[in-house]
Amino acid sequence: MITKFDSLFAGHIDIENVGYGGVPVNDRRYSNERLAGVFDKAEAMAVLMDRLGYDTFWMAEHHFQHEGYECIPNVLMMALHLVHRTRQLKIGCGFNIAPMWHPLRLAEDYATADILSGGRITFGVGRGYHTREVETFGSPLLDQAANRELFEEQVDLIFKAFNNESFTHEGKHYTIPARVPYRGYDLKELTLVPRPLRLPVECWQPIQGGTGRAMDFMAKHGIQGLVGGGSAEGGAMHNVVVAWQEAHARRGIQLELGERLCFGFHFFIADSREEGIKQAGKYYEENMKMFGELRLVRALTDEQIEIMRDPKRAPTAKLPRIEDAIKAGGVLCGSPEQIVEHLKMIEKRYPGLDRVSVSLSVGVPKAVCVEQLERFATEVMPAFTKAKVAEPALA
Repeated sequence: MITKFDSLFAGHIDIENVGYGGVPVNDRRYSNERLAGVFDKAEAMAVLMDRLGYDTFWMAEHHFQHEGYECIPNVLMMALHLVHRTRQLKIGCGFNIAPMWHPLRLAEDYATADILSGGRITFGVGRGYHTREVETFGSPLLDQAANRELFEEQVDLIFKAFNNESFTHEGKHYTIPARVPYRGYDLKELTLVPRPLRLPVECWQPIQGGTGRAMDFMAKHGIQGLVGGGSAEGGAMHNVVVAWQEAHARRGIQLELGERLCFGFHFFIADSREEGIKQAGKYYEENMKMFGELRLVRALTDEQIEIMRDPKRAPTAKLPRIEDAIKAGGVLCGSPEQIVEHLKMIEKRYPGLDRVSVSLSVGVPKAVCVEQLERFATEVMPAFTKAKVAEPALA
């Protein structure tokens, strides 16, 4: 039963001239002042969500994006700021990209945030998908096998540091501690200082390809999974949910369908589906332009990706449209009643599901983001009578 509603904000500024006929992705460049405005945007969304009873506001770690799409480089730092601006909303790391960190620095930073926030910051890890980011920080991404291998060792090390008063590690990439003399003795173990106060640490990870190896790894560490975020496409999502259940069964853990998962959707509320399509279609197209090039939309061909770079050809070409995404189930668009109906169908099909995340496509302006999140909270969430609803925040 769905009881918790979240929203994921990857950090997009207000972007003009969007859609297939708008400015090409690689031609976008904004001033530092415009890019820094993303922090005020995130704060406005978080304050509203805190007041209206959302459970978690997720942010994503990204770097070097002068195009304005994903502009929050330090999620933990921003999360701690938002904890001080809100009362009970949880702030989620959606996600810290482990290959861009030393794992023990990430573990220390999260533990510090856990203590200072009173447990309101939720941990999350990912492998990354921007070569410009991951490779610039000195880790592999073009070599996916090497990226996976590094990520798994890093996460193993992070959980070892979290869960043990002292620990040692010897792997392909890390020997912890360094084998050096220290104050009259040979260093043989380390203690993370500080360790999180709240153990075991709640951790989330995005599920993209849904391989057995990835799900077995997540099940081993008790990591929960986010499915979707605009790509939760009908049958593909269902196959992931079944594979997730099977991965836990291999460890002797019996889950209901949807348990320990969050389903992510892009959404747009309007008085009718037709009006929603009219308003949101251009933002959906901008999302496709940005993510398609990164090979995160598997159905796109090389020819379609090339066409999306050309604002003259793209508007009339055979490219993904918001109508297709609505039909496939990855985008919730239409009246509140239509969105409630779809979520009730999801709830019935996946009885173990208790969390849904609803997000706006890249480029949606701050004022529209706030208005949309308010409408969702007041016109959709009440239909889920057992959903957690916050008391009104004090002025």
